[in-house]
Amino acid sequence: MKRAVPIILGVFLLTGCGAHSIQELNGGHMGHGAAATAVSGVAISADFNPADVMFLQMMAPHNNQGVELARLAADRATRQEVKTLAAAIAATQETEAASMSAWLSEWKQPATAAPDEHAAHGGMPGASEKEIAAVANAAPADFEEKLLNMMIAEQDDAIQMARVETATGLNPQVKELAGRIDASRTAQIKQMLALLGQ
Repeated sequence: MKRAVPIILGVFLLTGCGAHSIQELNGGHMGHGAAATAVSGVAISADFNPADVMFLQMMAPHNNQGVELARLAADRATRQEVKTLAAAIAATQETEAASMSAWLSEWKQPATAAPDEHAAHGGMPGASEKEIAAVANAAPADFEEKLLNMMIAEQDDAIQMARVETATGLNPQVKELAGRIDASRTAQIKQMLALLGQ
């Protein structure tokens, strides 16, 4: 169950997921040879390791859930700043998820990890459908606070997963994406904290 996130910066210094050892996650090149092409049209290296695969398998559905959550703002949020930020988050994460799924397909890897593998990597389950429904059905006066707190928690999870990929991944494009996710989600969290403080 995802907890409510206090409005303090210290909460984002949580450790990343990772019951796998660094050696295991770095273990070996799983693919090599001709480059594969991602949705964006940019050729992706066919060299990858288990950490790259796990990151994409966990992040793609995480992004899709974030899109579902962010889209609630279009009809329910009252402040234009919240609507604009949520729309930007949804658009970015939808594009990222499509590329992630395409890369996994090109590498001939499953779109999602087995539940036991996900748990071994630290879990980080997203918000449940019940929790998302609670935000969607929140009273008007409470909606923005509940939405922003849940989105902050979601983006913090993404940061932790991205940092594991940066530390243990092999594929240069996936690691570059992880770096962008880390930077963008960190900036988004700061924006959402500011909105919560208004």
